[in-house]
Amino acid sequence: MSIVLKIGISEKNNNKIKEVNSVEVLANKGIVGDRHFKDFNDPYCQLSLIESENIDDYNLKYGLNIYHVDFRRNIITKGIKLNNLVGKKFQIGKVIVKGIDLCRPCRHLTEMLNQNNILKEFLRKGGLRCQILSSENISVGNEIKILD
Repeated sequence: MSIVLKIGISEKNNNKIKEVNSVEVLANKGIVGDRHFKDFNDPYCQLSLIESENIDDYNLKYGLNIYHVDFRRNIITKGIKLNNLVGKKFQIGKVIVKGIDLCRPCRHLTEMLNQNNILKEFLRKGGLRCQILSSENISVGNEIKILD
């Protein structure tokens, strides 16, 4: 079963990501209270996901213990391959989303984590950007199901 393992938001850019148990998401706007929330939001900026397994592999490879939410994605998943969801609709709890594009690692994340290996290690492992198609709450433990 694929699930939401952790959720993280930040009210402002460059602020530390705060771990929360649930969030309210609004269709085509984003996560209420997150730095990327706005009316008429670009689908690339509404919701981001990353696989916990990729973070765990990185930590193991480099002998680190970087916390999942410090990778600056909104939802940390367990048990699902996000790269396969580009262009597909899926459900997180009761929220319907569409995979838009892969998240590419960036220099900002490299600097925030003080890790020069992020760019090469998270190429094609940096997560998924999603458009939010329905409004509802997402909570830790919610199941993730592919719809098409």
